[in-house]
Amino acid sequence: EKSYFTQHFLQNKQYSFAGLFLCVSVLILCCESSKILIYPVDGSHWVNMKVLIEALHSKGHEITVLRPSSSFYLKEDPSLFTSIIVEDGIDNIGDFFEEYLNTMIKIQRGEASVMTFLKMQVDFFSMISHAHLLACNTISMIIEDKELVKRLQDEKYDLVLTDPALTGGVLLAHYLNLPFVLNARWISSGEGHFAIAPSPLSYIPVPGTGLTDKMTFTQRVKNFLFYPIILFQEFFLVGPHYKAFCKKYFDKDCDIARLVFDFPRPTMPNVVYMGGFQCKPSKPLPQDLEAFVQSSGEQGFIIMTLGTLVDGLPADTAEEIAAVFSKLPQKVIWRHLGAKPSTLGNNTLLVDWMPQNDLLGHPKIKAFVAHGGTNGVQEAIYHGVPVLGIPLFFDQFDNLMRIQAKRAAKILELSQLNGQTFEQMILEILNDESYRMNMQRLSRTHRDQPMEPLDTAVFWIEYVIRHKGAPHLRTKSYRMPWYSYHSLDVILFLFSIAAVTVFMIVAFIRYVCCRACCKRKVKHE
Repeated sequence: EKSYFTQHFLQNKQYSFAGLFLCVSVLILCCESSKILIYPVDGSHWVNMKVLIEALHSKGHEITVLRPSSSFYLKEDPSLFTSIIVEDGIDNIGDFFEEYLNTMIKIQRGEASVMTFLKMQVDFFSMISHAHLLACNTISMIIEDKELVKRLQDEKYDLVLTDPALTGGVLLAHYLNLPFVLNARWISSGEGHFAIAPSPLSYIPVPGTGLTDKMTFTQRVKNFLFYPIILFQEFFLVGPHYKAFCKKYFDKDCDIARLVFDFPRPTMPNVVYMGGFQCKPSKPLPQDLEAFVQSSGEQGFIIMTLGTLVDGLPADTAEEIAAVFSKLPQKVIWRHLGAKPSTLGNNTLLVDWMPQNDLLGHPKIKAFVAHGGTNGVQEAIYHGVPVLGIPLFFDQFDNLMRIQAKRAAKILELSQLNGQTFEQMILEILNDESYRMNMQRLSRTHRDQPMEPLDTAVFWIEYVIRHKGAPHLRTKSYRMPWYSYHSLDVILFLFSIAAVTVFMIVAFIRYVCCRACCKRKVKHE
């Protein structure tokens, strides 16, 4: 539009004031932007958030990122955003997950005692609690830094965009009195749906159960028994940290839980599904990788990665997997940061990092061996690549269960992981064409949308900015106590009326009967 008006001005020197005013107005509207404060979570969550930042930046919005000093993946990028570095005191949890993975493998293989299992669970819950405590401490340091708070207030941001897996960004937005948007699947107490949308346990699987929306009676019992874990985490594990924070800085309690691909479920007006917005057409590979995959010929290639938290499997397991790879006719690209397996074949390339989306979109890709992280699963669906899943922890088993239920993936649990089972399942994925066909059907379904997911995400972020938080989309349930939400007070009131009515009727009947008996007795005497 700017180009059009400029050319029009040069070619027609006679123009009216109204025309000039229209020209300037259009240019101003085109350049209008908002100021957005980003409070991210590191690791794979940042990979997801950065895609949104790039899209918002391309629309002309001014982005500021509160960047923790100890971030792993979150690096400064002045071309996209302005950084404000804050001290966070986050510990390096990589060692914890390495030990956790090794212990879990032993437990699932029956090589560890019950006490080891209980200790692992206690350590895991302690780690979760500690992470949320550190998140609260980070926000405390920000709030108590008066110069930083003044800087944030003076910037007059229009919105806070945050990932609520660690809820610091929600607290900061509340403190700065700014509307906020959650780039969410996970919140402090678990999956976000259980806090903001109706989630009947009869067909909505609780995270960690590995169930689908079609449950037998026994599975519904299991689902019901797993739900208290969410409540335990919300009220006893992480909730006290946030309640203490709210009491200190807001002089009142605040309920954090009230502040995708999935099975169909009820939802709410302020929940917008935009899963897969990080997925995009593949770009050309680096020259060395392109040469490697082209050398695979008609057999194609496989990629394997276990995500950002785990550098590699235990040495003995890695040796078995490398031996299986060496026997395949396909080439293999494997993200493995541990010791080089002695059984590694010439067809296998070990890398520290891989352009995962670009490899999944390559025409020669045959299969994806993955841990089942949300980003990787959605990218596999987008590109129609069948998956052999090796879930490790968190939501990974549930993510993989969703595509296994569609016959587009196989799950290899840690308790079954050895050379024989790995070879059997990878060959099934490679040789049974139905897995690829089913995944490509999911891909067509995923892509068949009126708007691209990223455009949808950007639209709704800008919508919240335009409507100052969009409070009209939030139901009144957010301000209702739990007993009112479930109408228990109404039920109790109506029950009381019914009970009083029945009591009065019974009392009246007894009174009438007693009077009648007394009269007969007097008359008889």
